[in-house]
Amino acid sequence: MTRLYAVATTVEEVAARFDVDVATDIAVPSETVEGTQGLVVIEKDGLLLLKSLTWGFPRQTREMRESREPVGRIGLVADLTNPLWDRIVVAPRYRCLIPVTHFANPDGPKGARTRAWFSLTRQPIAAWAGFCRNTAEFGPVYAGMTAPANDKIRPFNDRMPVLLDPGEWERWLRGSIQDVIAFQFREPRPSEDFDVLQTRDLWRSGVPPLQAMKARVSSFRD
Repeated sequence: MTRLYAVATTVEEVAARFDVDVATDIAVPSETVEGTQGLVVIEKDGLLLLKSLTWGFPRQTREMRESREPVGRIGLVADLTNPLWDRIVVAPRYRCLIPVTHFANPDGPKGARTRAWFSLTRQPIAAWAGFCRNTAEFGPVYAGMTAPANDKIRPFNDRMPVLLDPGEWERWLRGSIQDVIAFQFREPRPSEDFDVLQTRDLWRSGVPPLQAMKARVSSFRD
């Protein structure tokens, strides 16, 4: 999975979807890339809360330290045995749900890549299985877990986000490490569950999916 997704709806609709109260200062970003703000749902004292955190855990390899490179970010959890994750994936207090309506993959040749948006047909607002914690380097951050892609997504990327049905939310937030492993290694959601919107918008254009859909409808009418 690439490092670009969007929540193409209002904060009120997100709050209603997850049955949470929302602070007046929380806004929905038009898109989220690593290092920028995104919405997460956490559980605290038995209640679900909507928070705005930064996407991407701190990451610095030995080579980066030796060459005095600044601390980088990583927002995707692919290998649960990586020392970066092996402690947090065990403890439910580090789990969260990441609201998402669309995730993107680049389409086309290098240098002219465009945005291809994927979304769940029957879940306008989906929940991506995530982890979050407070860090010394960046403060509160989060990351999303990925799994092997299905046939529709694989031509664009060999991995995709682990998207949860509402009936799986509690198991994700409170389950064991065996539950976490099971979610990552289960069969991918079938291709027919997904819609794809292939656009002419360049990868770094910043054009969100709703604007791309409006442009497509306008071009059909013309």
